[in-house]
Order: sequence, then C-alpha cells, then structure tokens
Amino acid sequence: NREPDYQKFISSQLPGVENILGIRLPILRKIAKQLATENWQEYLKTASEDSYEELMLQGLVLGYAKGDLLEKEPFLRSFLPKIDNWSVCDSTCSTLKLAKKQPEEFWDFLQQYLHSPREYEVRFVLVQMLDYYVTAAYLPKVLQAVDSVDLKTYYTQMAQAWAISICYREFPEKTLPYLKKNHLDLFTHNKALQKITESLKVPAEDKAYMKTLKRNT
Repeated sequence: NREPDYQKFISSQLPGVENILGIRLPILRKIAKQLATENWQEYLKTASEDSYEELMLQGLVLGYAKGDLLEKEPFLRSFLPKIDNWSVCDSTCSTLKLAKKQPEEFWDFLQQYLHSPREYEVRFVLVQMLDYYVTAAYLPKVLQAVDSVDLKTYYTQMAQAWAISICYREFPEKTLPYLKKNHLDLFTHNKALQKITESLKVPAEDKAYMKTLKRNT
C-alpha cells in the first residue's frame, strides 16, 4: 500500500517525523477497523511503532474498538506519550468518541493532561475539547481550560487558537468577552482572531470587528 509520491507529500506536512511509509489515511482506517473487531487489547499490547503509520494505527484502533473509558484508559495512557505529530493526534481525536458517550468522566480524564510538559498530550486535550465539548454546557469550562494552558509550543498554541475560533463560531456572543480579555500570549491571541476571520461560517461584519481586537504588544 506504499505510495512514493504520497510519502513525499505527507513527509512535507510532518517535518521532523521519520519512518513515514506513505500509506493513505483511508487505507489505514480500513485496517484499523478490522483490527478493532478482533482482540484489540492484545494488538495494542504488542503493536509495533516503527513507523508513522503503525503509530497512527494504534490511535485509530483505540477509537474504533468497542469499550468504555474504563476499558480503554490503560491503553490510552500508554499511547498518549507516543504521539509525536499533529496528524496522529488529530486523527485519533476525530476517531475516539469517548467524550460523546461519557462526557463528564472523559473530561476529568483530559484534565490530567492539560498541563503536561509534552506538546502533543496537551494538543490532544485541546483537540478533544474543540471536537466534542464546544457546547452550551461546557463552553465556560473550555474557555477556562484553553486560557490556562501555558506550554509555549507551536502545535499547542495552534490548537488553542483553533479551539477559540470554534467557540466563537458556535457561540459568538458568549465567546466575545473572552476575546476582549484573556491571558493568551500575543501569537496565540492573534492566531485565534485569524482563524475566526478565515471561517466561512462567521459573518463579514464579525470578521471586520475581529481586526480591531488584534494586539501589537
């Protein structure tokens, strides 16, 4: 299933990530779905992680496998420190839907990683939040959590900005006060505004106002 041209493309999107075979995500998802129907626990105990694709498979299997947080937690705790790129992080988040089934329990689990020193553990938390917790009930908690992150790494800051843009897109009136007063650094604050202005779901007049909130210092 390796494609040399795709390997070159995905490698350009994941600087610093080694051992990329060049297998497209839909194929990996098909393999993961099959593994998830078998003894997925045994697979995860013995799974190889010699390539980007094999690591991706672990995250996808964790998502597709049937089981609750209690069953998946030990495997998830083992997997999270292995994440070393945004692609594995974000694809795992879109596949792992524990937040839909056990929102309160999974929220508590995520809080344990919100202030991790590992970039992709924090990004995992933030992407889970923007994927599943931008709701009327959780919005204040999401904004507070995003604001409390102090790990100044690129993919963490980009996830913060992305999360805030989703909050504004879904709840503009409730998110606007946060945009006016927050503890974000200059880069993250302005990147959040940029992502809001790039959204096709935000009205033109709102985008114009976002420019007035840009910080210079």
